Amino acid sequence: MTQQRTIAWVQSPAEFPDTDSALQQPNGLLAASETLNPDWLLASYKRGIFPWYNQGEPVLWWSPSPRAVLFTDEFKVSRSLRKALRKAQADPDRQITLNHDFEGVMRACAAPRSDEAGTWITEEIIQAYCGLHARGLAHSVEHWHHNELVGGLYCVSLGRMVYGESMFSRQTDASKIAFACFVSWLIEQNVHIIDCQQATRHLLSMGAREIDRQQFETALVHAASQPPLTWAPRQLEWTHD
Repeated sequence: MTQQRTIAWVQSPAEFPDTDSALQQPNGLLAASETLNPDWLLASYKRGIFPWYNQGEPVLWWSPSPRAVLFTDEFKVSRSLRKALRKAQADPDRQITLNHDFEGVMRACAAPRSDEAGTWITEEIIQAYCGLHARGLAHSVEHWHHNELVGGLYCVSLGRMVYGESMFSRQTDASKIAFACFVSWLIEQNVHIIDCQQATRHLLSMGAREIDRQQFETALVHAASQPPLTWAPRQLEWTHD
């Protein structure tokens, strides 16, 4: 009889077990805790661990293998997205901005979606990541149309390691346009890798691929040790054709 493996209940980030002890099924489940706050997030992201759980559950911590990542020089722009980017750039009523409304983006990502039963972005998650944003370690990209927020995404960044979290769209291609402009800016900043956590058809279509945990953690250590980016609020544009 196969012995069922269990996960660790941790009382502090220092108690996170080695990531190679994560379960294979469900893929990457590593530990559980009662607490989530910016200190826990910072400690976990340094090791490539992230929280993902539902309302009413303990905080569940994950380190999946394989891991979905996007190498920025492999970013794919479809013909339809390239057309949408050109149209957006020609529209004076559209702007793509960096770090103009972090909490607004998070709450938009948390809003109910027609294809999902609920959201993992709880109020506890929002407050923890807003705390990380206040420390200059979590960031947002906004897509505005007529001064209304129509799409965007948020992420965490340590050094030149960027961890993508979630995105939303209220108009067709709004998040894709924001993401493309963000990748273009990251390339200019010498950022080579974005953690996508889980492979989805949406991300794979834009060039994301899977690598094993060891490859990911090696890339993470190298990127996170680089000088941090300057995340001052600004406008972003697509500059790489």
